[in-house]
Amino acid sequence: MKAAVYDNPGIPAVLEYVDMPDPACGPGDVLIAVESISIEGGDLVNRRSTKQQSRWIVGYAAAGTIVAVGENVKHRTVGQQVAAFDMQGSHAELWAVPETRTWLVPDGLSMAEGAVLPISFGTAYHCVSTKGQLQAEETVLIHGAAGGVGLAAVQLARQAGAQVIAVASGNDRQARLRALGATHLIDRHNQDVVEEVRRLTGCKGADLVIDPVGSTLQGSLSALAPEGRLVFVGNAGGGGLAVELWQPMQNNQTLHGVFMGALFERPAVHETVDALLKSATDRRLEVVIDRTFSLKDAASAHEHAETAKPLGRVVMKV
Repeated sequence: MKAAVYDNPGIPAVLEYVDMPDPACGPGDVLIAVESISIEGGDLVNRRSTKQQSRWIVGYAAAGTIVAVGENVKHRTVGQQVAAFDMQGSHAELWAVPETRTWLVPDGLSMAEGAVLPISFGTAYHCVSTKGQLQAEETVLIHGAAGGVGLAAVQLARQAGAQVIAVASGNDRQARLRALGATHLIDRHNQDVVEEVRRLTGCKGADLVIDPVGSTLQGSLSALAPEGRLVFVGNAGGGGLAVELWQPMQNNQTLHGVFMGALFERPAVHETVDALLKSATDRRLEVVIDRTFSLKDAASAHEHAETAKPLGRVVMKV
């Protein structure tokens, strides 16, 4: 099979499109003929920083058709179209993943949408509802709102009846976010986020802050209302995640870290992703795809995802 691989980490150009052995389908696995691949933030982090002992196939998320199943597989069959998640291997023509890390792609949803949705919307739901406990009429501040998780969080927060303050730059990106449900927009390049949040909330602060950036955590705490909740869900900004905790202790604020990983295999989380796939099929949620590349152009696709400030996810077709 063909795959995009690297051994020494670095810039997108370290990715090579080469022949690799077909993956083995284990007893609890399904083997997927990949059709669409979603480039996730973790894919970029791994490629930049994680050294491998040999050629390694990067990639967390993809969708395609099952072409083989392991002997212990009970709920998947050859020919089904599925979305899948795993810690590596999606940047390839074939991908073997545990049955428990797959979801059926409903009729009416494209394979590209199926590839993107589980991680972006599953993570956003966990941040907004499971950990964030967002309620109607509350105010939520969403950093990195033009990214995959941010776009999903904006939509889910609006459906929950909250006031949504979205941080994103550029008129076109802000207009799209407003159409998806953002109540207020902040451009961090031209505005002070903390000051704007305090102005918009009458100096109270946001009840919930969702922060996938990391480098903005101290500001997120300053923008948070007393007894508010901060959910941090990544480190897209790079650097350390150290914050001063005296202020949140005094203000009785709650900090939640979210790393989905194996959480996707928990029955409640798995069922939530099924429901989100159905909502996207019914067009109650919109999966935003910025641009589509071919797998053979994986280096260019990673370059675009990393430097072009895409609105939504970058997808590769096989």
